[in-house]
Amino acid sequence: MTDDMSPAERYAAARLRAADLATALAPFREMYDFELDPFQIEACEALEAGKGVLVAAPTGSGKTIVGEFAVHLALTQGRKCFYTTPIKALSNQKYSDLVKRYGADKVGLLTGDNSVNAEAPVVVMTTEVLRNMLYAGSQSLVGLGYVVMDEVHYLSDRFRGAVWEEVIIHLPESVTLVSLSATVSNAEEFGDWLDTVRGDTEVIVSEHRPVPLWQHVLAGRRMYDLFEERDASGSGTGGRREVNPDLVRLARMENSRPFGGRDRRRGKN
Repeated sequence: MTDDMSPAERYAAARLRAADLATALAPFREMYDFELDPFQIEACEALEAGKGVLVAAPTGSGKTIVGEFAVHLALTQGRKCFYTTPIKALSNQKYSDLVKRYGADKVGLLTGDNSVNAEAPVVVMTTEVLRNMLYAGSQSLVGLGYVVMDEVHYLSDRFRGAVWEEVIIHLPESVTLVSLSATVSNAEEFGDWLDTVRGDTEVIVSEHRPVPLWQHVLAGRRMYDLFEERDASGSGTGGRREVNPDLVRLARMENSRPFGGRDRRRGKN
């Protein structure tokens, strides 16, 4: 393909490759044996440009890659990164993953049950632990450059959401926030709020679900697909998703059937 390019085009392409190799993202991408998705690259580039990010994508799509890039940036820059999760089980799993990559000397863990290498440059913790550190004015916050808030959609949780809100508001201005969320309907609105309280925040939304989600209904002794995809002609060859007509028919039959000697439609015996 390069043979078809003019000398000027080859020179421009070479400069682009050199610029790409000079970024922190280039060596980070080499750590993985797969190509990053466009939304992951976009979020990582925004982070390297100094922006905060809100990444909203389906479960299993690889949002944590962006959080791991924040860890990579912190270590490259000689700063700290706190990786927060809503529950201890997730913290333990993430701690194990990061130890395998960076070594036990660079990664710590803080939960209600465990305190391991708490002064490491990368510390995995529950969000409540970070909230308590902020209110206590902990010296561990010195040198903090990045905070990853995994499952940040917990902000809308009636009972625990205040913890996420308090952390986001009270983090020092110098800290870059990486917010990872499942798909939410108000991502842009959420991003505007983050932009107000945290500064320049890029919103990256991906709706592609690499792991298909299939929903089923058990009726009697048979399991039905909840939805069917149909084209404009009504054939099942893909297109618009509609409720399985067999389920609709069963529901209508059930609603028209007398129950316990009483006609439910008329309320009479």
